[in-house]
Amino acid sequence: MKKLMQFAALIALMTTITTQAESLYQTPLKDIDGHPASLEPYKGKVMLIVNVASKCGLTPQYKTLEAAYLKYKDRGLVVLGFPCNQFAGQEPGTSETIKQFCTAEYNVTFPLFEKLEVNGSGRHPLYVQLAGKDSPFPGDIKWNFGKFLVGRDGKILKRFDPRTAPDSEEVTKAIEEALKP
Repeated sequence: MKKLMQFAALIALMTTITTQAESLYQTPLKDIDGHPASLEPYKGKVMLIVNVASKCGLTPQYKTLEAAYLKYKDRGLVVLGFPCNQFAGQEPGTSETIKQFCTAEYNVTFPLFEKLEVNGSGRHPLYVQLAGKDSPFPGDIKWNFGKFLVGRDGKILKRFDPRTAPDSEEVTKAIEEALKP
């Protein structure tokens, strides 16, 4: 009887993990141009999800995010940028302004999405899944350029602090490990 209960608990846990991964892909989003979007097109890819801002001391990370995207995209990595204005008003612009800035200043080619909230009562459902109480890495986002690495199966693998550079050994090793077949 005890083994049967353990097996049932394991099945319930696996179902929860699978459901969370699926819901991550199904979360309604809007791309930077205001069109309905989701993470569904990135199913089966490794995702580096980052809350970004244009007027932050960490804004130069756009350069290394783009470099990581270009280096690993053919192996299955996608960097996804989510502008956020919750930290000292460092992303005040419109989607059009943000897109123009990212393209002109940093030649960003990775996907960008509409501005959203990552903390508080207005926390977007994507960030509820990434950093909410049921996440493997719960807790408020500390600042702009917080990063989450999500595996090909939709499971959250790692969380990196804003100051951890996208080209740091820690992030590079985690990306390379996640990209292994």
